[in-house]
Amino acid sequence: MIKNTPPMGWNSWNTFGADINEQLIFDTADKMVETGLKDLGYEYLVIDDCWSLKERDENGRLKADPEKFPHGMKAVADYVHSKGLKFGMYSCAGNLTCAGYPGSFEHEFVDAKTFAEWGVDFLKYDYCYHSNIIHGKYLYRRMGLALKNCGRDILFSACSWGADNTAEWMRETGANMWRSTGDIFDTWESVKSLTEQQDKILPYGGAGCFNDMDMLIVGMHGKGNVGLEGLNDTQYKTHFSIWSLFGSPLMIGCDVRNMTGETLDILSNKELIKINQDADCRQVMKVPAIWGGDNLKCYARNLENGDIAVGFFNFGDADAAARLNLDELGLPESTGKTLQMHEVWSGETVTVKNGTFIHSINAYDSLVYRCKVVDA
Repeated sequence: MIKNTPPMGWNSWNTFGADINEQLIFDTADKMVETGLKDLGYEYLVIDDCWSLKERDENGRLKADPEKFPHGMKAVADYVHSKGLKFGMYSCAGNLTCAGYPGSFEHEFVDAKTFAEWGVDFLKYDYCYHSNIIHGKYLYRRMGLALKNCGRDILFSACSWGADNTAEWMRETGANMWRSTGDIFDTWESVKSLTEQQDKILPYGGAGCFNDMDMLIVGMHGKGNVGLEGLNDTQYKTHFSIWSLFGSPLMIGCDVRNMTGETLDILSNKELIKINQDADCRQVMKVPAIWGGDNLKCYARNLENGDIAVGFFNFGDADAAARLNLDELGLPESTGKTLQMHEVWSGETVTVKNGTFIHSINAYDSLVYRCKVVDA
């Protein structure tokens, strides 16, 4: 599979952890269609860890827990497919998964064949309980090769948390996306930390092998498996804005069966999704935010049609001023050009004068602009 834009979908882990079953998956599939998420591009419905029995069957194959999935995984996949969605599952490069279920170590080809027979379209592949004798790149090469030869087109989502210099070698394994950090939690500090960790790896990732900043926590409000503190809707808006601008896969982690209207609005911002899915998949630029301090971040990204996406993110608990010299983006005043900036949340449009953009930004909030190059 060649995936030309960041994958989008839903994953069970953030909210449900081990508490998963086939009815939850059926109901989630229904809601992804009813709420319009599928039509926005959220196409993968992924079951995470804890779906199998604790031991393989007599033929050495993984087997779904019959209490959680009484009709088997093929029936679950068929239902998801009937809704026009794609079906994803989970395994691990170690002897065990992170929750202690059988991993795929030295069972890569038989497991890939099993997933293909069940109708799986997406495999999240974790990194717990892996061999310390064998470097991770060889473990991911094994599963990458197994998936390429399983007889089905399966997206390979590598989840090695950025460990062992993941960024330097994951593309060679055949992975379509790769986790660049540890797990996300429903806290403001987690969102800030995962964002800051990207600065050193911005040159990596891109079309065909996307830098995955982990699943979204939008709409969790402190509930569920990684709930912890919970955020407010302004903070969720900023979180979604960052993941979108950075070109991260957008995998929803909340319970879509009972989202608030505000949560659905955030996840449905078409202009941000368009930036996330931009065909050029350009590297993100970190841009100095003048006098912004450590809590004010600015990043930009060139887009396929000549536009520039620019985002300001206020991680502080006080209002601030977002300032930017257009020279940082390649537009000194000597070019005779400036930017017409359209903010994707408010709809406000401004044209920059005198080569410098200045705008107030509230605590915890974000401003994301799609900018056109125009005559000054």
